[in-house]
Amino acid sequence: MSLSPRLQELLTDLSRFPWKNTALTLRERFRDDRLGLSASSLTFTTTIALVPLVTVALALFTAFPMFAKFQEVLQKWLVESLIPDNIARQVLGYLTQFAGKASRLGWAGLTALFFTALSLVFTIDRTLNAIWRVRRPRPLGQRVLVYWAAITLGPLLLAVSLTITSYIVTASRDVVGGMPGGLRFLLDTLEFFMIAGGLAATYHYVPNTSVKWGHAWTGGLFAAAGIEIAKKLLAVYLKAVPTYSAVYGAFATLPILLVWIYVAWAIVLLGAVIAAYLPSLLAGVARRSPGPGWRFQLALELLQELEHTRRGLTLMQLAGQLRVDPLQLEPLAETLVRLDWAGRLADDEPGAPPRLVLLADPARTPLAPLLQALLLPREGSTAALWRSGRLDELSLCDVLSKT
Repeated sequence: MSLSPRLQELLTDLSRFPWKNTALTLRERFRDDRLGLSASSLTFTTTIALVPLVTVALALFTAFPMFAKFQEVLQKWLVESLIPDNIARQVLGYLTQFAGKASRLGWAGLTALFFTALSLVFTIDRTLNAIWRVRRPRPLGQRVLVYWAAITLGPLLLAVSLTITSYIVTASRDVVGGMPGGLRFLLDTLEFFMIAGGLAATYHYVPNTSVKWGHAWTGGLFAAAGIEIAKKLLAVYLKAVPTYSAVYGAFATLPILLVWIYVAWAIVLLGAVIAAYLPSLLAGVARRSPGPGWRFQLALELLQELEHTRRGLTLMQLAGQLRVDPLQLEPLAETLVRLDWAGRLADDEPGAPPRLVLLADPARTPLAPLLQALLLPREGSTAALWRSGRLDELSLCDVLSKT
């Protein structure tokens, strides 16, 4: 039996996908962007904001008794789908207990909880914008409105969907006496794509830049698959090696939860890297950071390309000529614009990306500002090197001539 043409095409695309280059990019970005430190920061913020976030998100359900069933289904699904089974029941009990107490607070307390919840989403916003090399996030008012809609309307839509699914499952049990394997697989698949869709929406809407839905979905599917695999592995480990239970006893839920939140955030951030760098991965970017001085070297190569064109070049064109990722060039372009060595020229076509043009005269522009910005800051320990090397005497034209 032959495979369908679409399946054959999918298998061909998967075989051509640059898996090795992707793995190298993930390792490089995890190290250079300090994603481990970012995941630690998000773990701490999540721990502090978890109960306030749940309280604010479910305030709508407590305000309207008709949504009580929705609240129960949503809480159970969020915990059981995002947290390993070993600790899901304990975490659900704690969250329900804490959120119930928090809901009795007055307006002042609820306001404090609201801003505590927003601290988490602002941290997410800052971290994802850093991965996409976005220097200017959205205005504060716009971000608050977007996140408020996500916190309130998102759980409501999820709860309605999950309640309908729960009703279908309950009705099917009454008819067949048990859940068939096919139905269980269908529900697991639906759960997987709901998580992937939520992550894809995060990658698409949170960064203050244009992210294609295809790239966002690729990162979302990667992160959702990674979370599911990590859940299974952590559950197997906790069952086979009950170290935390033996050491911490009844208190073991907290360290396990912290470890899991860190792992989950690390996977989510790696999914964001996939979404951000997918264009260059598919284009087959060949050059990588060789070590210290790479940014300065790349800035010089960028200036060399701009010197030989009067119309200027877009970042995508420069990235193609230099065989690097556009995200690597963006901060260097910002540095050149800040030094008034380059400028952004809007294209005549509406919606076209701006072109970067060279403004500085290489013969009359000293190299020192670029050296200080990207390679060797002028400080007490480097003053002797600046004098002995006569670095102040170098001009831009001294380093732009190609050999």
